[in-house]
Amino acid sequence: MEITAASTELLPVVENTSGLPEVIDHVAVARLYGEPLFSMPNDLYIPPDALEIFLEAFEGPLDLLLYLIRKQNFNILDIPMAAVTRQYLSYVDEIREHNLELAAEYLLMAAMLIEIKSRMLLPSKKVAEGQEPEDPRAELVRRLLEYEQMKMASMQLGNLPQYGRDFLKAQVYIEQSMQPRFPDVHLVELQEAWRDILKRAKLVQHHKITREELSVREHMSIVLKHLQGRKFVEFENLFDPRKGTPVLVVTFIALLELAKETLIEITQAEAFAPIYVRLAFTPV
Repeated sequence: MEITAASTELLPVVENTSGLPEVIDHVAVARLYGEPLFSMPNDLYIPPDALEIFLEAFEGPLDLLLYLIRKQNFNILDIPMAAVTRQYLSYVDEIREHNLELAAEYLLMAAMLIEIKSRMLLPSKKVAEGQEPEDPRAELVRRLLEYEQMKMASMQLGNLPQYGRDFLKAQVYIEQSMQPRFPDVHLVELQEAWRDILKRAKLVQHHKITREELSVREHMSIVLKHLQGRKFVEFENLFDPRKGTPVLVVTFIALLELAKETLIEITQAEAFAPIYVRLAFTPV
């Protein structure tokens, strides 16, 4: 039975004909599964572990071991294993009676402590001269020092101000009018805007572009007709600049096509001499 207590006194109720209590001031003394209770039930059962209080809470075996060492001011580099192991086992016996699953992790550390204590009772192995014998507590000391270092770092981080715990973000609400107010426009500003539009209009020009279709084959025929009946024709005389650049380009391409098909010959007597064009000689 789950009871949620409320900080109110018992309220008088009056039984009515329907069998339900009539509430005086609509305040319940407790709630059971969400339903209000206006008087404490007679069969209320409180488990014996419900009021159990843990004076010391540890996050794990290393935390407990470090607590025992620091509480008695033991040197962590020279741990008295007999005393620490005895105190550790007494605590483990207590938690085994209440929470066996929690005690499993602590029992593993207890086994490690007993092993280290046993190894310390054995004679040390012989080592070479100038070397110190291996200390069975070395690995445990290393783990304790690393754990203490990380614990101190987490405490320092926890002491830093945190949003939602130590401070809150300031929020300011400003009421704004539903109808926005626009700035006033003066006559001078309108004149400057009109001048700017006129300047941009002058920069806009319309160009009409027409497409002229020129045939390379047609100009090849024109060049061949121009060369017929002549031995040589100077290269420049095959072009007419008055017809425009497109015609000059197509005529030049026509000459290249004729030379590629070996229908004409392009010759030059020496460097920088005039270039001549003639029909290719076709042997009979």
